[in-house]
Amino acid sequence: MFTGSLSAQNSIENSSSKEKFTLSGTISDIQNNETLIGVNIYIPELKTGTNTNAYGFYSITLPSGNYTLQISYLGYQTITESISLDQNLKKNFKLNGQEQQLDEVVITDQRQKTNIRKAEMSVSKLSTATIKKIPVVMGEVDVLRALLTLPGVTNAGEGQSGFNVRGGGADQNLILLDEATIYNSSHVFGFFSVFNPDAIKDLKLYKGGIPARFGGRVSSVLDMYQKDGNSNKFSMSGGIGLITSRLLAEGPIVKDKGSFLIAGRGSYAHLFLKAANNKNSAYFYDLNTKLNYKINENNNMYLSGYFGRDVFDLNGKFVNTYGNATLNVRWNHLFNDKLFSNLSAIYSDYYYGLDLNLFGFLWNSGIKNYNLKYDFKHYLTDKIKLNYGINGIYYDFNPGEIKPSGSTSGINYKQLEKKYAFEPAIYLDAEQTVSKKITVAYGLRYSMFYRLGGSTLNLYAQDQPVVFNPELQIYEKAQPIGTKYYSQNKVMKSYDNFEPRLAVAYQLTDDQSVKASYNRMVQYLQLVSNTASPTPLDVWTPSDRYLKPQILDQWAVGYFQNLKDDAYSVEIETFYRKVKNRMDYIDGADLIANEAIEQVVLNGEMRSYGLELLFRKNTGKLTGWLAYTLSKSEQRTPGRNASETGINNGQWYSNGYDKTHNVSITSNYALNKKWSFGANFVFQTGQPVTFPNGQYEYLAQNQDPGITIPTYGARNANRLPAYHHLDLSATYVPKPDKKRRWQSEWVFSLYNVYNRKNAASISFRQNQTTGANEAVRLSIFGMVPGVSYNFKF
Repeated sequence: MFTGSLSAQNSIENSSSKEKFTLSGTISDIQNNETLIGVNIYIPELKTGTNTNAYGFYSITLPSGNYTLQISYLGYQTITESISLDQNLKKNFKLNGQEQQLDEVVITDQRQKTNIRKAEMSVSKLSTATIKKIPVVMGEVDVLRALLTLPGVTNAGEGQSGFNVRGGGADQNLILLDEATIYNSSHVFGFFSVFNPDAIKDLKLYKGGIPARFGGRVSSVLDMYQKDGNSNKFSMSGGIGLITSRLLAEGPIVKDKGSFLIAGRGSYAHLFLKAANNKNSAYFYDLNTKLNYKINENNNMYLSGYFGRDVFDLNGKFVNTYGNATLNVRWNHLFNDKLFSNLSAIYSDYYYGLDLNLFGFLWNSGIKNYNLKYDFKHYLTDKIKLNYGINGIYYDFNPGEIKPSGSTSGINYKQLEKKYAFEPAIYLDAEQTVSKKITVAYGLRYSMFYRLGGSTLNLYAQDQPVVFNPELQIYEKAQPIGTKYYSQNKVMKSYDNFEPRLAVAYQLTDDQSVKASYNRMVQYLQLVSNTASPTPLDVWTPSDRYLKPQILDQWAVGYFQNLKDDAYSVEIETFYRKVKNRMDYIDGADLIANEAIEQVVLNGEMRSYGLELLFRKNTGKLTGWLAYTLSKSEQRTPGRNASETGINNGQWYSNGYDKTHNVSITSNYALNKKWSFGANFVFQTGQPVTFPNGQYEYLAQNQDPGITIPTYGARNANRLPAYHHLDLSATYVPKPDKKRRWQSEWVFSLYNVYNRKNAASISFRQNQTTGANEAVRLSIFGMVPGVSYNFKF
């Protein structure tokens, strides 16, 4: 033991003169051969290490010598192994994810410790095991609701879709599932997410310090990968809940070389309506699929897809159908032990359809994109790793199509002009160890955007589609002075931007560090919506001559520490972000089926800043975290010249995502092998809204009484009441020591224990009996019990 340590020390001291060799390989789960993302490989003698990439591959170059490898990953047993590195060595590892107990000591690594050394900040990672322990509404495990327990992440209110990161809009989040873009992340208008937790392998949320390989949004990146499938043996798992059920099947195509996965999930609450002779219906379903095949040691092929739909049917007179569909074909190639590549061809589609049989017409809209990308991971030296690549996305926007639903319909067919765009980009990222204490990550993305033809451009006087009326002190639609048609091979408008990224970590001690980051990002797509939360009817549109791309600059500084042998961890961050060209709407803007959206919007700016705190308890029977955010998020659209008032008199005003205080306490207590308990408390400052501040009565000729018309003051000068609730859950495993194929558990949950009537909205009306004005609160949930039965075999 002493001799080996002395040899390692001599190796360190003389490393500059020693020949260097590369250690590489893949790390996977021993039970199903599933590759593992982000596994830590650490060499204590050199105080250095690396991580596996998105496909389980790792590579590190070291001076020749004898070393100890420590392989650790959340939820898996840590492997410690000695190696002698005197030539390039390829070594694969398999980790055991099953908890085993030896003399009452759990040897599975369950510590969600903070990475002190890596120049990575503003990044949150949750395992699916952690997500499944968080109590949720109706007992249904939900990925997006789990994100809301993290600092800097909020939602637009009860029953609202999407999520908001650091004061940004839900449309400013890039959501990727196996690299494919998901445009609407929610089922049933926000009650459930579109992600089946059984099919998700890895989840990472980037709030800042975003690597250059990501682009196209200005708030955050949610990067998720589906499971590959069990290549050892066939297995199934699933669950039965009050309103949804799910089932997953996976198994080998060729043992140890190829596998398949197929997972389905659906709701059946509409069946209860039919049983009660109610002709209305509301349900959703989704399907996850994946195939992978290992051609040889250097080549792997993947085929993955997702398909989901929501259906609302009001007695056949109003039928609403919407959802996402994705398909991705990928080829992994290992050129050598230092150069890894991934080539992907990706298709994404978001569809929205209406069948209004009552009025005799059908409506559909949506967005499609085709993405070809080629990424490289280059382990250049023991101190420098490079990521570089290129990609191009072609967009096909369908703003809306209306057609008669039958021969008796009085509706004429109309297709709003489709829009097309192309967004290519090239990037380079570097991770570099500068010294024992300093590591940096820096990169540059060069993005381009071409608004393509195939449509007609309205022309306006002085290039202003919105004009200001000085007499009425309001903005109005400008009348086009002409039009210009561009054929499909012509460029209507183009943009290009450099997007630098930088992150620095300075290690104060082995257990604490300070970090700082800066990133610029550009978003060329705009979501046309007048709500704080996206709805299925919202329409995506490209930047063009009048709608400018959003440009973000974000700075962040943080302090990170692991305490008491990683039993606790603390993360404190402060951030400031500013977005140019954030779209703002004039008063009375008409957005639905508007063929000239530029006539009702102005280019403004937004900013947000705040402080985030995350405290984790990582070990023991009681684990969990406390997340707190103190922040401000505002928007401003000043006048274009001295004679214009701008929106809200050109003053900063709170946008719909501004939550001053956001507190979340999440905990789990393992009582014994059979019983564990979870609790989650959430508090958020009420959402900014605009309430009427007065009224007047309009009397038409021979009309009595008149029409009462409300008046409004500054935008978002009011707030809804504070939002908070407490949720509890209990998980019961009947036979925890059972080694047979069939394993099961019961999950009991109670959402909103004290029956808080959180306001989804407050509307104002005139009481029909008394004639007095009154405010009406709309609440979605009170106290909701839930139970589900989960199984695997």
